[in-house]
Amino acid sequence: MAGGILILDKPAGWTSHDAVAKLRGILKERRIGHGGTLDPMATGVLPVFVGRATRAVELFEAADKTYVAGLRLGLVTNTEDSTGEVLETRPVSVTQAQLQQALDALVGEQLQVPPMYSAIKIGGKKLYELARAGKEAERPARKITIFETALLDFTGEHATFRVRCSKGTYVRSICRDLGEQLGCGGCMDSLRRVRAGVYTEADTVTLEQLQQSNDPWALLRPVDTLFADLPAVTVDSAQAARIYNGSPVAMEQPEGRYRVYGPDGEFLMVGSQKDGMLKTVKSFFEVK
Repeated sequence: MAGGILILDKPAGWTSHDAVAKLRGILKERRIGHGGTLDPMATGVLPVFVGRATRAVELFEAADKTYVAGLRLGLVTNTEDSTGEVLETRPVSVTQAQLQQALDALVGEQLQVPPMYSAIKIGGKKLYELARAGKEAERPARKITIFETALLDFTGEHATFRVRCSKGTYVRSICRDLGEQLGCGGCMDSLRRVRAGVYTEADTVTLEQLQQSNDPWALLRPVDTLFADLPAVTVDSAQAARIYNGSPVAMEQPEGRYRVYGPDGEFLMVGSQKDGMLKTVKSFFEVK
């Protein structure tokens, strides 16, 4: 296999960079990148792109993601999660109905102020570098979309909820905003990503499974599984030759994006159909 996608169940305490570095050693492959950073305390679905599949990272970055988060009410920290310095504790007098209403109100497009402890750059410096130096920077609010929320558990000072959201959403900041809206403050105390794009927890493998496998490459998924929600089209040898040369192919089919396969079943590209022509969005074939 020239490349593929590993759906890693990232363990707690590891950065996404740590996980990639470990996988480079296990797979003996330098071309590895991940699709969507997870905080060190977070666990769950981390798609890792290996070999030629790294070409797909930019197409994956916009994928929706779903998380299950723990919300600790009454606790405010400098990192917006329970690993940070406690800035304030407040009494909690929140009902389940109030929390449910606050979660429901999150759904939709909105502007979110990212946390200071994040990798976003302001003036060429990462925010967490400024934060560690004791500096506060003005953070422009960024447009995000929250597609759905669900309250899974509530015990008075602690709640567990699920959220499906767009690229660039900070769940820590959702917890911060929920706490402020409820008047008692709050922070995130656990986070698990349960879905990223088409991949779910059921698709994941652990570092232990990889280390114990006689053939860790066999645990990778073909890159075309990333585009399973796109319709598939197969081209003939003449059309495939045009694709190999980077030329568009004349085809009659509904407009939109497609998974494109050659006559031998090889996944060639993600293509875009418009005005009777199928053009390359991103190619994945092995150069012949």
